[in-house]
This record gives sequence, C-alpha cells and structure tokens, in this order.
Amino acid sequence: MLNFLHTFNPQPILFSFGPINIYWYGLFMVLGIIAALAITIKIAAAYQIKKDTIFDLAFWLILFGLFGARVYDVFLEYQYYINHPSDVFKIWQGGLAIHGAILAGIITLWIFTKKQKLNFWLLTSIITPGLALGQAIGRWGNYFNQELFGLPTSLPWGIPIAIYNRRADLITAQYFHPTFLYESLGSLLIFIILIFIHRLIIKKCNQKPISLLFTCSRAYMLTVFFYAFGYSVLRFSLEFIRIDFAPTIFGWRWPQLISLIISLISLFVIIYVFSAIAKDKRQRP
Repeated sequence: MLNFLHTFNPQPILFSFGPINIYWYGLFMVLGIIAALAITIKIAAAYQIKKDTIFDLAFWLILFGLFGARVYDVFLEYQYYINHPSDVFKIWQGGLAIHGAILAGIITLWIFTKKQKLNFWLLTSIITPGLALGQAIGRWGNYFNQELFGLPTSLPWGIPIAIYNRRADLITAQYFHPTFLYESLGSLLIFIILIFIHRLIIKKCNQKPISLLFTCSRAYMLTVFFYAFGYSVLRFSLEFIRIDFAPTIFGWRWPQLISLIISLISLFVIIYVFSAIAKDKRQRP
C-alpha cells in the first residue's frame, strides 16, 4: 500500500456519462455516510432504539451536517468565494469542514431529542462511532482530489501531488505528507475505541431503565467527550504539517486553535465526570 501511495497519481473523476462526471470525493462521502448509518443502527438496536428513529435523525443530520460543513468552509475561505461565488455550490470539488458539520449536527441533535423526548447524551454517544468511521472513509475523497496534503517529505509513504495543486513555493518538491491518511487511520482508531466503550456501557447499563441510569448517563456523556478529545488532539497535531489555506490568529491556524479549545474543554469534562463518579462511589454505604 505504501508503494502504491508513493507512485500513484490520483484523479478526481471516477467516471463520466457524457457531460456528467462522477467524482471519487462524492463516492467516499456516500460510502462514509452509509457506513456511519449502518454502525449507528446496530449500536442503537442494543439500546432498544428503533431503526426508524435513526433513519429520521440521519435525514436531518446529513442535510444540516452538509450545510454546516459547507457554510463553515465558505466562512474560512470567504476571500476566495467572494471572487468565485459560483464555487460555493461545487461541493464535489471538496470544501466540507468537519467542525462545521459537527456544530450543525449538535444543534440538530438537540432539537431532535427535545421533540422526540429522547436522551440527548445517549443518542449523541450512539452516533459518535459512526461519525468517526465516516470520517475515516470520507478522508480518502481528499486524496483523490489531491487536497489537504502536508509538508514535503522524504518518507516512503509520501504522495506525489500535481504541480497545479501545490503552492508556488513547493514546485520543486517531489512528495508530501499524506495527512488524509493520518487522519483516516486516527479516526479509525477512535472508532475502535468508541465501539469498545459502548460494549462496556451496554454490558453494565442496558438492563436497567434509562431514566434511572444517572451513572450510565454520565457514561454516555463520557463517550461523546472521548470522541471530541480524541479527534481534536488528532486534528491539532496534523495542523502542524497541513499546508492548505486556513485563517490564522496569533500565529495559530484557525482549525488548530478550535481543536485546542475543544480538546481542553473535553479533557476538563472527562476529569470532572470521573471525579464525580469516584465521589459517588466513596459516599455509597
């Protein structure tokens, strides 16, 4: 595989029907959504949540998640889109920011759980493994678009990038860090960890009424913040080598700064919840 990445020159178009082009980016987006939905339905069944509920939620999450991801990316690169307004609608060319999708998804989840009278933290924790898996798959679309690559590298898994996709100061470089691959593998690891956590939760909590599971509700919350912490640390680290455009504040790339803030908040919540659980255990007779 490493040799394949080192020598293969990906093209964004999978195949064409006359004037209609089918893009690799779109294919991996669809595959990521299908995989996320399948794993979410499976996890939800273990919590006695109906498949129809997940399908209803998935419709709104996909709709507003894509919308939020695009709006967030346009916001970050507003100077480009001001001069190229028609490109706002060309999502097959890339430009879906995960932080925007997550923010829109949280708002959608909150409204959905309130209307359906469901446990927000339970439903959010059920979705997070699928989100991580979908990210792991979807990042391969960036590879075929030759975007979101990193600094030049001499490592054997460095990938070639077409000259027209590089910055002017990197014309002489040969290979670049496959940051899409790093994030894909990191997201896959997060997915595996979250599945393991859910297995523990289901084993300990699933036989009791959800309304009485105060400690299990904490476990649902921990699952969500484990995802937020894990992905934010991953993204924070990768921003050191990513070279795509991003606004900077005090020398920090905007996605890196947001990831740092989220990781610190998540770590605080994780420590706080564990402390509360330990305190409860000490107070029990």
